[in-house]
Amino acid sequence: MAGSRKSASGQRPNKTILSRTLILMLVCGVAAFSVLVVRLYQVMIRDHDYYQGLAVEQQTRETKISASRGTIYDANGNVLAMSATAYNIFVSPYELSHNNEDAETVAKGLSEILGVDEAKILDKFKNSSSWYETVATKVEADVADKVRKFKTDGKYTSVHIENDSKRYYPYSTLASNVIGFVGTDNSGLEGLEAYYNSYLKGTDGSVVRLTTANGTDLLYDNYQSYNDAVNGDDLKSTIDVTVENIAEKYLDQAVKDNMIRSGGCCIVMNVKTGAILAMANANGCDLNSPWTVSDDVQAELSKITDATAYNKALGEAQQKQWRNVALADTYEPGSVFKIITMSMGLNEGIVNENSSFYCGGTTSDIPGRDVPLHCWKDAGHGSQTLRQAAENSCNIAFAHIGMQIGGARFYDYVDSFGLFDKTGIDLGGEGGSIWWDRSVFVDPQNQSQLASASFGQTFNVTPIQMISAVSAAVNGGKLMEPYVVSEITDPSGNVVYSKEPTVVRQVVSEETSKTVCSILESVVSEGTGKNAKVAGYRIGGKTGTTTKTSKEAETGQKEYMVSFCGIAPMDDPEVAVLLVLDNPAPSSESGIYISGGVMAAPAVGGILSEVLPYLGIQPEYSAEELENLDVTMPKVTGQTLENAKTQLAAQGLEVRVVGEGTEVTDQLPASGASIANGSKVILYAGAEKESGEATVPGLNGLSVSAARNTLSDAGLFMETSGAPPTGSSIVVSSQSMAAGEKVEYGTVVRVTLVDSSNNGNY
Repeated sequence: MAGSRKSASGQRPNKTILSRTLILMLVCGVAAFSVLVVRLYQVMIRDHDYYQGLAVEQQTRETKISASRGTIYDANGNVLAMSATAYNIFVSPYELSHNNEDAETVAKGLSEILGVDEAKILDKFKNSSSWYETVATKVEADVADKVRKFKTDGKYTSVHIENDSKRYYPYSTLASNVIGFVGTDNSGLEGLEAYYNSYLKGTDGSVVRLTTANGTDLLYDNYQSYNDAVNGDDLKSTIDVTVENIAEKYLDQAVKDNMIRSGGCCIVMNVKTGAILAMANANGCDLNSPWTVSDDVQAELSKITDATAYNKALGEAQQKQWRNVALADTYEPGSVFKIITMSMGLNEGIVNENSSFYCGGTTSDIPGRDVPLHCWKDAGHGSQTLRQAAENSCNIAFAHIGMQIGGARFYDYVDSFGLFDKTGIDLGGEGGSIWWDRSVFVDPQNQSQLASASFGQTFNVTPIQMISAVSAAVNGGKLMEPYVVSEITDPSGNVVYSKEPTVVRQVVSEETSKTVCSILESVVSEGTGKNAKVAGYRIGGKTGTTTKTSKEAETGQKEYMVSFCGIAPMDDPEVAVLLVLDNPAPSSESGIYISGGVMAAPAVGGILSEVLPYLGIQPEYSAEELENLDVTMPKVTGQTLENAKTQLAAQGLEVRVVGEGTEVTDQLPASGASIANGSKVILYAGAEKESGEATVPGLNGLSVSAARNTLSDAGLFMETSGAPPTGSSIVVSSQSMAAGEKVEYGTVVRVTLVDSSNNGNY
């Protein structure tokens, strides 16, 4: 019995321990399982996408297929910007290390082909887990072929070539500030490239392939996913390559001729639609190498020894050459603004063509002004009508017109002409005007600001605002929204965007606009704009000359802005041209009187002389104009000497014969050359044509006949531009080839003519 109790008592503890052990194991099992469940939940549900991504990344390789960026065309279908196939070169450090390839050999070979520093390539191989390290981007096909041969010959698995696209600009520098350029990632950085980037860029595609554990492609179609790239849309711009070329040519010549120190700009606009035909800047860059500055700028930068200062100056120089001054910068428009003041007064019925004004050179009857207001002509213009006041560009007359309009109404008109707001042009970086607050401007006790504003001083607008406002004054009174892109089409040719001319508002009446046109035509035919005359065409316009008020107040130094806005044809205006020149050298240095009529008007006249016939607007010459037109040299070689003389005499050309023969064996200048009427050409009758170099003489200030004869004596010929070569006051203001320059015998030198009686006119 006792033994039996002892045995039972001994089993109880064992059972208890066993039960407790089982319970503990069960609890631990449940706890462990709970942790596992939680972890499985995290991996399979909560973080499913993350781990799936890691798996895909391990098991697949994705290759990008670059979309081709859309093409930018000019108004006639000429390509301004296009994309073509290029190649990116990259290396795989992972493959290099796993396939025991020699890093130094690979780096040296690629360095020699690509021109990339060998040490930089070696540095890319340090990350042995990486599959993709870029060595060079957007290389040309011939370079890629060399890399491909290097890879094949050496059996280098770590060297790779992938397709990409590269942007090309066939016209290089033409309209560079409008077109803009792209960065290394093919995204637009400036101009149309940036503004319309969302249309142009397209959508990249990709190829996804399964790989082995070592990263080798499984080359079976069923293991491949292909997402095609969607190419970008194409832009059709309003820029016309021919018009842009003409505008840039005359702008550059004006900058050179007049020693302009801070550049300038020129806009050619269709006044009826707002379409921009040309937008030229005196700065600019080669769009195929936009980060490269000009040789002159680089020469100045090379003088900077401090690296930080050098990089800062280089960045500023690059920003300057990318900046579209025509819409980004503001300036005081000067007397060009008188077109707007005149439009206000006529539209309000305050003045008419026969309204009378008196200018004694100064006036002291302006409320709130402590000192007299001066006209540009110290002696004054005396009694004059509105038409004469415009022809004379009289500040006093226009100040009184402004005061008659009144500050409040004047301010409202400025707003209506769009000069308080950005124009809305489809380009980035547009600047805004700088004006007084309304409360200050409309104060009847202080009309000093109103008087100054009436002739375009002490406020700032952008060139694009100014030409838009002038266009409204001459096109029947409608303010048009300027634009640069007329149409966008997708890769299939479907139109996805079309720009129709947009009337912002009616600013003045058609009757007012017609009167403004009539008066502006007189400004060119009789007044300060004479140097913009174009034979055979009815040209109108207005000069502008102003000092930089804020600059003078800040530094005490006087700098000028000179400009001219020309419109044609005045019986039915089609085109407006605004040319602005920033900071001409002092007259004491350049020998040229600083004014819009002398410096800017001849260039605008030259632009119109080429643009109007190009646009199909035919000239109608007067008898006097016909007599003085330049002559196109005919081909007379092979004719009898007598027949050639008769033909040339009929065209207003004189003849010098060299040789004793009876037939023309050669001629100077060659057929097709444009030369001044009355030039003496050379016919060779059996004698050998003269050759060698001639020295270009200085012609500035000479009359037409004197310049023509001086060139003839030097064995050269003259072509004219600018003011028509009639009247004793017409003189040469500049020449296309510098005095002292050596040129081929018989070369034609282009001269710009101006009316010297215009000196002093603003």
